[in-house]
Amino acid sequence: MGLQFVPEVTASMAVTSLDKSIDWYQTVLGFNLLYRADEIGWCEMSTHMPGVNVGLSENQTVPQGGGATNVWTVSDIEAGKAHLEAHGVKMDGDIQTVPELVRLLTFYDPDGNAMMLAQSLQTG
Repeated sequence: MGLQFVPEVTASMAVTSLDKSIDWYQTVLGFNLLYRADEIGWCEMSTHMPGVNVGLSENQTVPQGGGATNVWTVSDIEAGKAHLEAHGVKMDGDIQTVPELVRLLTFYDPDGNAMMLAQSLQTG
């Protein structure tokens, strides 16, 4: 018998300040705080997709590089980039295009966790 999955996933990321990060994820990405457990330095936030949450783990330092990169699919990557720029979000260059497949934009939260916006170019 295989694993019995439920339709839920939590992407966990290290942050240096829960307060600062909760505010950033709410303000910039529009996520909502589900709960906060200060005794273990942890919180979970809901995203715009049912069953997909972000878990933030407070740490003294946040290692850079490696690990998974969360990719958030948007309908209009140009509008997404403008939104990130309006919030002063650090980005890794401009929007990259893979012809007939996808447009991508890498950006970073305040602790340097890399994420991407993606817009599909596939039709049908």
